[in-house]
Amino acid sequence: MSPSKPAPIPPRRVLTDPVHFLAFGFGSGLSPKAPGTAGTVAAIPLYLLLSGLPLWGYLLATLIVIGVGVWLCGESSRRLGVHDHPGIVWDEFAGFLVTMIAAPAGWIWVLVGFVLFRIFDVLKPWPIGWLDRRVEGGFGIMVDDLLAGVYALVVLQLLAFAFTAP
Repeated sequence: MSPSKPAPIPPRRVLTDPVHFLAFGFGSGLSPKAPGTAGTVAAIPLYLLLSGLPLWGYLLATLIVIGVGVWLCGESSRRLGVHDHPGIVWDEFAGFLVTMIAAPAGWIWVLVGFVLFRIFDVLKPWPIGWLDRRVEGGFGIMVDDLLAGVYALVVLQLLAFAFTAP
């Protein structure tokens, strides 16, 4: 097996270890195809739960997800012995929550945010890809998705302004 594709993690190991269970997005990162996309889909219910909060509450919850994520992703990665294992998708949860800051209500905006986040997360425009290759540890796992979330947030807000302005 090539170094770029780590060995699959036994589902039992992920589902019975709280660190891996959370880092793998409640098991969504076990998806054999496109675990990052599966992780982002799994983040939608968390977003919907938090979207009813006032903006300050949503921001606080997002900061907690990010703060916990730096430790969680780093610890899961350390235990697996693989930096940024593809199944670790807590960073997708955090990036999607960043994308959806102050998003307009409605499923169309959830879908637009989802697509925008996935585009920026996959394409990794500068400096996302540069940071992804150079920053280590839990913060390194999180930083590319957080920046992809910021890029997607900006585009989402521009689209929302263009299509919802009176």
